[in-house]
Amino acid sequence: MADLKMPEINIIHIAGNLTRDPVFRRTTNGTPVINFCIASNHRYRDLNNRWQEDVCYIGIVAWNRLAENCAQRLKKGSAVLVCGELQSHTYKADDGLTRHVVEIKAQRIQFLNRAVSLGDGASHDASSNLNEEESSIIEDDGFDKFLTSEESQLLKEQQTVATQG
Repeated sequence: MADLKMPEINIIHIAGNLTRDPVFRRTTNGTPVINFCIASNHRYRDLNNRWQEDVCYIGIVAWNRLAENCAQRLKKGSAVLVCGELQSHTYKADDGLTRHVVEIKAQRIQFLNRAVSLGDGASHDASSNLNEEESSIIEDDGFDKFLTSEESQLLKEQQTVATQG
């Protein structure tokens, strides 16, 4: 029998919301790193045709420029789409026990919350409360590229009505 080589594939794409604020730090040589956890929900119908939901909690680590961008944009509740690879490592915890960790090493993170520009150069999540006096210009979000042309047109019409109303 011929020897078959297993393909070396380690790719993961997952969407979810941060369960708490991310932890940003620098290594001893100054490399930026950020860690956070997301909750990814899976809805399904059970045998009685009732909706059920499973939640999967996944640890994420990002390095360098990606870590710095995450530190500026993410907070508890932020929605993200993470593309990366699984990695595992072992460490000795403070209690002396050896811990095994499997997490996602992010290679790309799409910030799914829309940012709102307040005219002063600052941007805030659209989910935050804005005063009527503050101009609320919604910046384009890369997630819109997944919309069909009909959905995109409908979204534009809704934004136009919202700004006129």
